[in-house]
Amino acid sequence: MKSKASADRLRRTLGRADLRAVPESRRALRELLAHWGTPERSAVAELLTSELVTNALVHTDDGAVLTAVVGPSGLRVEVRDFVAREPRPRAPGADEGTNGRGLVLVQSLADEWGVRKHDVGKSVWFQLEAEAA
Repeated sequence: MKSKASADRLRRTLGRADLRAVPESRRALRELLAHWGTPERSAVAELLTSELVTNALVHTDDGAVLTAVVGPSGLRVEVRDFVAREPRPRAPGADEGTNGRGLVLVQSLADEWGVRKHDVGKSVWFQLEAEAA
């Protein structure tokens, strides 16, 4: 996993199917958010980031790129993968355990979220506003 960080920005290249990237991404985001918002708000950011990273690594055949930016308006996290298929939030079935809840959590807890198409692939993103922090 390659990493580049500054005081207000995090960018990581995540290897194909490398699920170790999930806790590593959470740790890196926690460091980025050390002086942002409340501990509860940062925990929400970590949870949502891990959901997006997990989805990208489990549901695609390539790696992904995680970008997080802290600015005056809040936090924006984006996970880009290289598959055009758009994710859709869905209520998981009773037999799926904890699987299938990632985008439902993002939809429920983020101030905004969406999917942006690229020439190759897409980015799934969320924002948490600063004033709510």
